[in-house]
Amino acid sequence: MLRVTVPPDVQATVVMALTRAGSRECGGVLMGEHVGQNHFVVRQLTVQKPGAIAAFVRGLGGVVQAIKAYCCSNGNDYTRFNYLGEWHSHPLFSVQPSSKDHATMRELATDRSVGANFLVLLVFRLQGQRLEGSAHTYLPDGSAHPSNLDLDESFE
Repeated sequence: MLRVTVPPDVQATVVMALTRAGSRECGGVLMGEHVGQNHFVVRQLTVQKPGAIAAFVRGLGGVVQAIKAYCCSNGNDYTRFNYLGEWHSHPLFSVQPSSKDHATMRELATDRSVGANFLVLLVFRLQGQRLEGSAHTYLPDGSAHPSNLDLDESFE
């Protein structure tokens, strides 16, 4: 099982995006650092325009450039710094992935042209001022696994 840590600075970006989006879903891509066995830290993420109340449409505009810039800024050390997966919000619903979320992530994880060993999906929402979320990992064999999400509790 993977462990995904979201540090306070990245949480602040997520909270700002969720606040701006209100009851509409928003999201983007995750870029991170491999810091230990099965442990990754989200170091950067993109924020796309909000979607509808119960839907977020994944856009590709600027995503590839953001990932390339992140990797380049970290010396193109792809085994340590790379694309981790996706994130989005469920402002009015559970932070568990929907069946559509699972299907989309399985499609990405099993797509040989993506070339990923795994993909992570983080789903967030605000409960008052508190950020809550879930993490799931998707493998090229099509399987999905709940993962551990570490949110620094001192962030508010």
